[in-house]
Amino acid sequence: MTVLSRHSRNYRLAALLTGALLACAMPAGAASTSTSECFSQNNERRIAGCTDLIENPNIDAGTKSLAYAMRALALSLKGKLDESLPDYDRAIELDPGSAMSFNNRAWVKYKLNRLEDGLEDVERSLVLGPASPHAHDTRAHIRQALGERRPALRDYERAMRLGGEPLVRLYQCGLEAAGFYKGPIDGLYTRDVRSALEACVDTTECDPLPPDEECRAAMS
Repeated sequence: MTVLSRHSRNYRLAALLTGALLACAMPAGAASTSTSECFSQNNERRIAGCTDLIENPNIDAGTKSLAYAMRALALSLKGKLDESLPDYDRAIELDPGSAMSFNNRAWVKYKLNRLEDGLEDVERSLVLGPASPHAHDTRAHIRQALGERRPALRDYERAMRLGGEPLVRLYQCGLEAAGFYKGPIDGLYTRDVRSALEACVDTTECDPLPPDEECRAAMS
């Protein structure tokens, strides 16, 4: 498994978990090649494939919304955060019930330091999908950046409960990389993990998600 940067991990986790379901939502009339490319793991191919779908006059609004959201995802992963926002806006206009689009737009706004705007988006995402570990993680990051430490800690804990061992391992890796945790990377939420997370949340600089190349073996 390729280890992703802390800046892009929320997008990719959401995409990995929802990609198969979203692809199944594509209508039979959509060009199969464009659909496949739009859900590619290669960002350039994803942008090209999603653009083809967006420009196809025969696809429905729901499919077009997904195409905008996936193109925005690819732009975000390429670091083009400002460019991704109009695509997320359009995706949400076409499908205001897309929890994924609201969450991913919230993460972009978080990275752009538009914290209050991002909080509004992720709150909407959680109304639409209250069991999403990714949305709870997004809100935790925003609350931590706003200095709301206790609410941030609660959200990180909710994210782990909903995301299970894989997300706990992810946080263990990140906390270890940040110098707050020295225990095993085993996916168990222990007192030591909680203490490390509390120490991390007490700062606005610490991120419990790991940077590039950390924890490759543990997350493979």
